[in-house]
Amino acid sequence: MTGSPPVIALLGVGKLGEALLSGLLRSGRPASSMLAAERYPERAAEIAERYGVATPTPEEAVAIADVVLLAVKPQDMRTLLGEIAGHLRPGALVVSVAAGIPSSLIEELLPAGTSVVRVMTNTPVFVDEAMSAVAAGSHAGGEQLELVEELLRPVGKVIRVPESQLDAVTALSGSGPAYFFFLVEAMIDAGILLGLPRAVAAELIVQTAVGSARMLRESGEHPVLLREAVTSPGGTTIAAIRTMEDHGVRAAMLAAIEAARDRSRQLAADA
Repeated sequence: MTGSPPVIALLGVGKLGEALLSGLLRSGRPASSMLAAERYPERAAEIAERYGVATPTPEEAVAIADVVLLAVKPQDMRTLLGEIAGHLRPGALVVSVAAGIPSSLIEELLPAGTSVVRVMTNTPVFVDEAMSAVAAGSHAGGEQLELVEELLRPVGKVIRVPESQLDAVTALSGSGPAYFFFLVEAMIDAGILLGLPRAVAAELIVQTAVGSARMLRESGEHPVLLREAVTSPGGTTIAAIRTMEDHGVRAAMLAAIEAARDRSRQLAADA
């Protein structure tokens, strides 16, 4: 990127919005190029003090921003778009991280020809390990996608997908951290059941999760092969795997991710 960095307006500074703001600043983007619009004055003051960014109203922010990041809840999107439509800077790129809201709805409620890119990211953005998928709306092209990828790359990995796949992405990686946290929680509880102190069980499982994830990423091996390497004939691991299969853990995971996909589609229908 050459010249001055684009002015980025973040509309909505909840947990995900703050994670994006924090990540962009950590990547070296100057605070002077960031605007954070938040409807609650107390929250706006907190963000201004914590990050040193200006906190104008959404209308004021979009009037000067080159890139507008929509980070409000899906049910609040239509109201927000109605508020900013008449103030949006001509030529601004609008980027939505809201689950389930199609670019066509955003385009419909904003000035004709507005470039829209949808992003589905996840909470590991807090530690610069996000998985983000980007998809172009009908008026966005390669240049806009490259800009969004450049913004997101310092806080994790980025891939491009057709927008038709974003509901599946939402179910798989957008909600995915919660599935891992749920599994870790259950394994810690199992450790306590087996007589370990909670702190010991947590340390064992968290480091095991970190190490296993690193093996998956760095080895390039299929997870089946990595699992089989731990699974000795007649040993402890195969006994555990058989029990999980008997209890339908794999089927439950498939059904859960399908349910998340269906809910993402419903959010679009309800918008």
